[in-house]
Amino acid sequence: MTTRQDALALDASDPLAALRAQFTLPEGVIYLDGNSLGVLPAAAPQRVARAVRQEWGEGLIRSWNSANWVTLPQRVGDKIGRVIGAQPGETLAGESTSVNLYKVLAAALLLVGQRRGSGDAARRVIVSERSNFPTDLYIAEGLARQHGFELRLVEPDEIAAQFGPSLAVLMLTHVNYRSGRMHDMAALTRAAHDCGALALWDLAHSAGAVPVDLNAADADFAVGCGYKYLNGGPGAPAFLWVHPRHLQRMERDDLWQPLSGWFGHVAPFDFSPHYRPAGGIARFACGTPPVLGLTALDAGIDTLLAAEPAGGMAALRRKSLALTDLFIALVEQRCAGHGLELVTPREHALRGSQVNLARREGGYAIVQALIARGVIGDFRAPDVLRFGFTPLYTRFAEVWDAVEHLRQVLDTGEWRQARFNQKAAVT
Repeated sequence: MTTRQDALALDASDPLAALRAQFTLPEGVIYLDGNSLGVLPAAAPQRVARAVRQEWGEGLIRSWNSANWVTLPQRVGDKIGRVIGAQPGETLAGESTSVNLYKVLAAALLLVGQRRGSGDAARRVIVSERSNFPTDLYIAEGLARQHGFELRLVEPDEIAAQFGPSLAVLMLTHVNYRSGRMHDMAALTRAAHDCGALALWDLAHSAGAVPVDLNAADADFAVGCGYKYLNGGPGAPAFLWVHPRHLQRMERDDLWQPLSGWFGHVAPFDFSPHYRPAGGIARFACGTPPVLGLTALDAGIDTLLAAEPAGGMAALRRKSLALTDLFIALVEQRCAGHGLELVTPREHALRGSQVNLARREGGYAIVQALIARGVIGDFRAPDVLRFGFTPLYTRFAEVWDAVEHLRQVLDTGEWRQARFNQKAAVT
């Protein structure tokens, strides 16, 4: 059985240990919820304060030029591109994941509808997982209703049966938020293309957590959020990515994304009454960029790029798997008999950077009891206790300590206290 001394030894030999100094971590807190909200980068307050006090306070509107605010979506997007396998000019930061998903899914449906050839008229199905994150399903449901498509929800082992002449778009989240299961992006994208469909990926739980290579996988579209593993802060701007072949086709055939706002115009400050899309990824811009949010997100991305000299995403992935392996082993050793069921796959190729446990009774209260002890995870209805592991700042000794707290909460029945069973608005 692994001891705490063993965990401390792993920390002492961790080649990524120095990266933890990039973050402001509260004393006495074991933070295992970076898959929901990343930790504050130590550089972010000063970066945002400079944007507020100097760029906004002194530069005022001049800072759109002098501080280069106007190019923030592309500059931050290019930084994100370095951790998702994108080339410069393919990724755009801004707006929310939901808005970006609306834009790229609508564009995908438009591209399918513009095709000419046998069978394309029958492509009226969007396929996704039944347990996909709700906002993805809601956006897809709305677009399906508007454009006469069918949204078909299936279980993971039913996806392979969906590849056929009716499939228009395969829309999946790379790492499922509820299970922590990771899809084989390259294989599923290839299968979609082989039957004539497009593949759209949500990277909310994988960008900055697991290696992603959108171009190598030949994906068509991708979206993701900035406030989880990218450490951009609460409500941080999201991002979108579009394969260059689709950008080129949209430009060639004069196809628009659906939210044709002024920052997606080829010359927004011409103030023309008629819309003309910008070239490249800029055609997917919409409203005025959220400068302060993008500034904080820029600081967050830098914490990931700081890992490049130590091996980048591959090195972070090795540590992530080691952290999650240790957590799974310790839970099964020290919390046996308490009704915890492992939801997340054991296989490395199928696991994201989180471990989810199910329990028929008391899941929410157990998480609240842990939070009261300073061990922060989260709960997803109806029965999932969710723990995220961010290798940039999570220590092996913290994994050991978190499981010890979990054991004590379960052994003593501490979670049964009334205060831990009162549901808050955010779980």
